[in-house]
Amino acid sequence: MFRFVNNFKTFILIASLMFLFVVAGNAIAGQKGMIIAIIIGGMTNIVAYFFSDKIALASMRAKQVTEQDAPELVGMVRELAQKANLPMPGVYICPQDAPNAFATGRNPRNSAVAVTEGILRILDYNELKGVIGHELAHIKHRDILISSVAATIAGAIGALGYLLWFLPIGGNRDGEGGNPFVAIVLLISAPIAAALIQMAISRKREYNADHYGAELAGDPMYLATALEKLHLQNRRVPMQVVNESQKQMFIVQPFNGKKAAELFTTHPALEKRLVALIGKPSTGLF
Repeated sequence: MFRFVNNFKTFILIASLMFLFVVAGNAIAGQKGMIIAIIIGGMTNIVAYFFSDKIALASMRAKQVTEQDAPELVGMVRELAQKANLPMPGVYICPQDAPNAFATGRNPRNSAVAVTEGILRILDYNELKGVIGHELAHIKHRDILISSVAATIAGAIGALGYLLWFLPIGGNRDGEGGNPFVAIVLLISAPIAAALIQMAISRKREYNADHYGAELAGDPMYLATALEKLHLQNRRVPMQVVNESQKQMFIVQPFNGKKAAELFTTHPALEKRLVALIGKPSTGLF
């Protein structure tokens, strides 16, 4: 039931993004401008969608490992992937000390799960199992595709501003005679609103991955204690190398030394994730 509600909320958020695009696009650049904007936003994110795994793995200097290299890790991924009825993803280890993990790939047959050396050092077997379950949940639910759709629409909304170099405000070239004041307001506010909606979609997908990942692992406490450790250690060992656009793919948002309001983050607050998982804001172990 929880995942159904979250999936419905994701649908509403994507519909809201589309509505925002239609309203802002029509006011700023008219119908022709909207078509150009969706092409610009779409092309950018199609490239990202098909090459996101290679980009993410390369940026993290990830190295693929086999069962001979990391028998416990690869065996765990295989066991949980079979339990989730998923093809075996590629397994990678990243040389970062900051403890984190992510999944990438355009579909289950072209997917990868990556963990940092830091996470392997601080989590026990069961906690790591909860983390791997979470990442496989993202693959199972095709969250990369959902994120790409949201990014395409948000990118198209952002591209509307560039069209003002070529089209008059309000889409007058289409003969629609929009209101210039409304167009200017939307030009400023629409990209901000789109970014906030996109972040909200990311947070909803994290809740879903937490729940399904806990089911795969067999006990929600495995993931709950892992999340507490990861949040604590990420503040001690920040991951400064992460590109802003890649933050949403990690199991916990990489810490860059600055604290932002939850509205402006790609991940829910730790306390809310724990309440959703185990019914309380702390495991009581830390």
